[in-house]
Amino acid sequence: MTYDYDEDDDFFDDVPPWDQPFNDDAAAALRSQTEALYAVPEPRPDKDGLLTLPAVVLADSIVLPHLVAPLIVPGEENVAAVRAAIENATPVVVFLLRDLSKENPTWADVFPVGVEVAAGFPYAMPNEAHATLMQGRRRVELVEVVETTPYPVVQVRPVEAPEPEDAESRALMKAALRTFERFVELNDALPEETYLYALNADQMGWLADLMAMALSPDHALLLEVLGLTDPAARLQRVLEAMQHEVARLELEDEIHSRVQDEMDRNQREAYLREQMRAIQTELGEGDFWTQEINALRERVEKADLPEEPRARALKEIERLGKLPPMAPEVGILRTYIEWILDLPWKEATEDNLDIAHAARVLEEHHYGLPKAKDRILEYIAVRNLKPKRNRQPILCFVGPPGTGKTSLGKSIAEALGRKFVRVSLGGVRDEAEIRGHRRTYIGALPGRILQTMKRAGTVNPVFMLDEVDKLGNDFRGDPSAALLEVLDPEQNYAFSDHYLELPYDLSKVLFITTANTLATIPPALLDRMEVIEFPGYVEEEKIHIARRFLIPRQMEESGLTAEDIRFTDAALRRVIREYTNEAGVRNLEREIGRICRKVARLKAEGKRFPRRITGRTVARFLGPAVYYDMEAETEDEVGVAMGLAWTVTGGEVMPVEVLLMDGKGELRITGQIGDVMQESAQAALSYLKAHRTDFGLEAEVFEKTDIHIHVPEGAVPKDGPSAGVTMAVALISAFTHRPVRHEVAMTGEITLRGKVLPVGGVREKVLAAHRHGLKTVILPERNLKDLEDVPKSALQALRVVPVRRLNEVLTEALH
Repeated sequence: MTYDYDEDDDFFDDVPPWDQPFNDDAAAALRSQTEALYAVPEPRPDKDGLLTLPAVVLADSIVLPHLVAPLIVPGEENVAAVRAAIENATPVVVFLLRDLSKENPTWADVFPVGVEVAAGFPYAMPNEAHATLMQGRRRVELVEVVETTPYPVVQVRPVEAPEPEDAESRALMKAALRTFERFVELNDALPEETYLYALNADQMGWLADLMAMALSPDHALLLEVLGLTDPAARLQRVLEAMQHEVARLELEDEIHSRVQDEMDRNQREAYLREQMRAIQTELGEGDFWTQEINALRERVEKADLPEEPRARALKEIERLGKLPPMAPEVGILRTYIEWILDLPWKEATEDNLDIAHAARVLEEHHYGLPKAKDRILEYIAVRNLKPKRNRQPILCFVGPPGTGKTSLGKSIAEALGRKFVRVSLGGVRDEAEIRGHRRTYIGALPGRILQTMKRAGTVNPVFMLDEVDKLGNDFRGDPSAALLEVLDPEQNYAFSDHYLELPYDLSKVLFITTANTLATIPPALLDRMEVIEFPGYVEEEKIHIARRFLIPRQMEESGLTAEDIRFTDAALRRVIREYTNEAGVRNLEREIGRICRKVARLKAEGKRFPRRITGRTVARFLGPAVYYDMEAETEDEVGVAMGLAWTVTGGEVMPVEVLLMDGKGELRITGQIGDVMQESAQAALSYLKAHRTDFGLEAEVFEKTDIHIHVPEGAVPKDGPSAGVTMAVALISAFTHRPVRHEVAMTGEITLRGKVLPVGGVREKVLAAHRHGLKTVILPERNLKDLEDVPKSALQALRVVPVRRLNEVLTEALH
């Protein structure tokens, strides 16, 4: 079976071309053809009740009985069948394919129930097909295919089904008519006369076919309706399908009504707003909303913005101009546009690259801190040699509280001539604090980074991120992860804030972070920063800082002058040793302020006040001492060695005591000792046992002696390997009864082979030995390089002995 046909046939020469206008002549011709359809006589069946008629096979369209409709007739053999039927004045049988996906269908793929129709003259169409008017007569059932060429001829049997006339059938027809009436009302494609035509259908089968044709069912439903010969069952099936379609059309109509109501309301508002605008214009008041929009647009056009922010701002202004002034979105859009306008995009301060000026400013404001000062001067020197250098250093100042990290950042900004801004990150747990909230949230704002840049007003401030080690994270995100982009010179030239959603250049910002410890900073964030350690001030440095900065500031705040009071060094040392315990100078300044306020009160009351603050005056003003230094030994003793320890507040002397008792060879260590320090004691004892012959000891002595090692100040936790040498000396002294020189202090880690390994905090430890009046300090040889940071006055008063092995320590420490 094929659908090819020959267009050169002259059968349609007298018919007007398809693409010509449908004029009155064509309409008259169509009416005459329709009348001719009804004039086609009904064929007579043979003795077996069969009809032999031409056949047409269509793909997905058909005309059902009692109905007239134009159909497309594809294929040469189908057109020939229609021609033969017209020539012989007989009907033609129309069949449908079962499966539309078949490429080369055969008669086995044809649905067996078709429709006997009267066909009109076919018209040629532009797409090389033909269309003809057909009038459905009755259903027929395929019995046999008689011929296939030049056109199909089949034998069919008419399908007759009696029409039921009971009450149930009449009720079904009424229900179908009510549903069909609603369907016609909702369907704009059907004229109202369609329902009137259905009212004249006096048979259930006729009504069912009419409703099915109006429904335009899919192929499967069309085949089902065509195959249902029982009128009641056919009407019931079509009614179900039409009820589903009515429900869908009602939902569409409801949605359309809501949309139309909203459009009408908006049009009404627009009309009233236009009237109000006209009234304001007549009154001379003008259109304030339009004026405001124009003013905002003018600000954007005059602002020196990059191309992308400018385009985004103008786009948002266009959206703003289309909204009514009282719309909820107006405030959101205006805030967003104002943020774009208020942020510094190109405004920058000119750097002061005078190295001498920077060095002078840093020295005036801060005492010590050579590493941090040198790094800033190096930065200025590089900028002098390469002015267009874009990469800014990301510095991290790490040290105990009160060592001047934040104040040094302010001094750096002053030395460079830049703005200084600061953000405290302590306790920040929400990622949105850094990147901001998206504009979909109520009250959304940019993150702290852009808020601070707006406050700075320039693109190149000194930006201090304080307490970066105290960032937290929870279900709201990890702020330290958001800082990775901020503190990475390879990425921060296009920093993206969730609120702004525009690339913002942070590459010109000099970021400085501060922390008290590196332990809590994530490794990925720490890797992006250049760490500069603030080791804490020793006593001599605190005295210098107090005289240069703290005392003048506190005297000025208390209303005193230099003629009123003067602090002695003894007074400052007593305040430092007995009333403060810190690496910085914050508490020192607080105690100096207390003394100044007490003097100010005496002066204001007209009473006598001391003009020279001595150690005794300090005790009278500040009360009993709060802290006490561990005192050094005053005489040589057996089993007591003087060690050196590092704390966050500076160095301390730490005596180690060893007591031997009769027992079973147990070792006991007390004094809040950590695991590492306990391991150092075990290593020292193992060394002594292994070299007992060198000290004239028998193996039995260790089995019959209990050893108790104690480190005083048991309330203070202690740990670290640097007490290994001290414990070994105390143990050997106790077992050999050789006294330890009381003026000797020592530090170093010990191995089982007696090697002395380097330790940390050498500067603070040496100064602690000097402060307590010790004469000799034993250090690991590899720690000699750390003595460069020790003040020369301390080194000149001490004898530093470098050692590599424990026997060298014993020579210096034991009698």
